[in-house]
Amino acid sequence: MINEKGGAVLIKVFKSIIWVLVLTLILLGVPRLSGMVAGFFDYHVIDPDGAYAWISVHHIVQALVIMFIIIVTNKRKPLEYGFDWGNKNIGRKYVLYFTLIFGAGALANHLLAIFTNSFQQFGYPLTITNIIGQLGFQLFLSGPSEELIFRAFAITMLALVIKTRIINGKTSAANIIAAVIFGLAHMSFSFAPFAVSYDPFQMVLSIVLGFFYGDCYEKSGSVYYPMMMHSISNVIMVGLTIAATFISGS
Repeated sequence: MINEKGGAVLIKVFKSIIWVLVLTLILLGVPRLSGMVAGFFDYHVIDPDGAYAWISVHHIVQALVIMFIIIVTNKRKPLEYGFDWGNKNIGRKYVLYFTLIFGAGALANHLLAIFTNSFQQFGYPLTITNIIGQLGFQLFLSGPSEELIFRAFAITMLALVIKTRIINGKTSAANIIAAVIFGLAHMSFSFAPFAVSYDPFQMVLSIVLGFFYGDCYEKSGSVYYPMMMHSISNVIMVGLTIAATFISGS
């Protein structure tokens, strides 16, 4: 028989699992809902190649939805989401070191892809509008929108019930779970018929990067630094892809 203490533990575990599942549905559902909203508009006049307009509206909508949820829940239970500069010394160092290491790795990866003939060119015509639009989206919207969702909101909400710390107490289980959900968000789902598609490399990279974004968020106490890191990494990857496409096409 399960004693009273054991029963309380099981109930706590069950509630934690339900909480994680509900949050996962929200975190994966909001981007999909935002995609449906973004799909209501016609962008052909300003973005005939589909390089930046739809994805920009998508990220704006998902950020607004999550901000609405944060505002509503904060009226009932005020929480800290890292909407200040926190520990500036830790945050700045994290952004600097991350940029240097990620930049070097991205450059090496692109060079290797070029030399092994596995390089994938920029997915849109190399027009000034497409380049500025895509880089502008990556710089100003990708980081702020996704880090608001998967770090500020996700980690804060997960930490309400998942208080375990792992790796000798250096990181939280909430961060790990948020990073995994962030990776799942990079999968594509369809329901008629049901199908799941994903790029294994992109998914693993998203989880790894998500972990470091979350680690910076927790150590600095601010979501602004992960937003910078996220946008910088995307700009580096897209910028190098554009540059390599130019070079390979010349």
